Amino acid sequence: MASTPAPQTYRVKSFGCQMNVYDGERMAELLASQGLSPAAEGNDADLVVLNTCHIREKAAEKVYSDIGRLRRKDGSSPLIAVAGCVAQAEGEEIMTRAPAVKMVVGPQAYHRLPEMIAEAQAGRRVTDTDMPAETKFDALPARRKSGPSAFLTVQEGCDKFCTYCVVPYTRGAEISRPFKDLIAEAERLVAAGAREITLLGQNVNAWTGEDFSGRAVGLEGLALHLAKLPDLRRIRYTTSHPNDMTDALIAAHRDNPKLMPFLHLPVQAGSDRVLKAMNRSHTAESYLKVLDKVRAVRPDIALSGDFIVGFPGETEAEFAETLALVEAVGYAQCFSFKYSPRPGTPAATMDGQVPADVMDNRLQRLQDALNRSQVAFNQATVGRRCEVLVERKGKLPGQWLGKTPWLQSAHFVGEAAIGDIVTVDLIEAGANSLSARLVALTAV
Repeated sequence: MASTPAPQTYRVKSFGCQMNVYDGERMAELLASQGLSPAAEGNDADLVVLNTCHIREKAAEKVYSDIGRLRRKDGSSPLIAVAGCVAQAEGEEIMTRAPAVKMVVGPQAYHRLPEMIAEAQAGRRVTDTDMPAETKFDALPARRKSGPSAFLTVQEGCDKFCTYCVVPYTRGAEISRPFKDLIAEAERLVAAGAREITLLGQNVNAWTGEDFSGRAVGLEGLALHLAKLPDLRRIRYTTSHPNDMTDALIAAHRDNPKLMPFLHLPVQAGSDRVLKAMNRSHTAESYLKVLDKVRAVRPDIALSGDFIVGFPGETEAEFAETLALVEAVGYAQCFSFKYSPRPGTPAATMDGQVPADVMDNRLQRLQDALNRSQVAFNQATVGRRCEVLVERKGKLPGQWLGKTPWLQSAHFVGEAAIGDIVTVDLIEAGANSLSARLVALTAV
């Protein structure tokens, strides 16, 4: 087989969740450590990594569309690697349907990209979707770059086996990264400029480990130790499962001042029958009781969640229960999706698949309710004085954008720089952002 010149430039394109964003960053760091440079904007890359997500509808078909768009005007293609959850779920089919793809690598094997690139250069097409017992993180380069807000994967995989979800099959069983490794990576991120760290996991609040004294700790213990890093100002975590919201983690929202007043806690539906069919292992009532506990210790908490409409067998009355739950909670923001079957999941073969037009109608009604809730939350914060972490410049002269403690986007005009934490007064609320007046640069 003909050999291919060694790639000099790369581009990593990540889709979907924050875990994929983190994985994309780590792959970029890995490629940079091998001497590759990121392709300049508008230029073709020698190597393109499509870091895929299998949660969204028609995710696999979108991958093939992206592969087709990578073909150059002269008919050639870059060296293409498909990574992520679609790669894990459909690796062999990708190789069959897309001859331009030279590498397929699952989310637990991307640390092997350098060896796979070498094999692809030699003219071989290679697939690695193994889930090895040894952690990939040990093979990745140390973190040396960071923006003001950084992701840190602390846990991967899921043991919950919700009937609609492919994560247990594409990411494997729950595994917690060691405490000492996480502290070391966080220290490097902070040294590189991170002021905020978001702890990531498919089921992040299931993380467990042993601290430096050998004491067993949960996510609250990890967050407590991270809070000791003086230059780290904010800590967040996502995504959580209601059954793993321990009393200790809830109390941390009161006791750890660096833990931001924001909680993303997916419920998926308001009907207990639907929740049972989803294998969610909680009820609407037990979910609301968890939220009551959180609000008792942190009354200003901003709540977020996920919803699926049109799960097989969902009736109009059951959908109405979802709308009632939304009204009861008062979410600050949410994600909502139409159910779409995933091959190999139990829900894909359930009776009572809901017609597409019914799902479209329910999704629109749900999103209308969620949008009203978000606007109401934003309006309720007008008049508050809070800190904003500056993340980027705005579109207007002298304008800056950043996040409030409640993960709202806020913009203001004044003297600031990326990475600053400034004190502002929130003066006007829109559906998706707030206007603010700069008060002062917050002292560190």
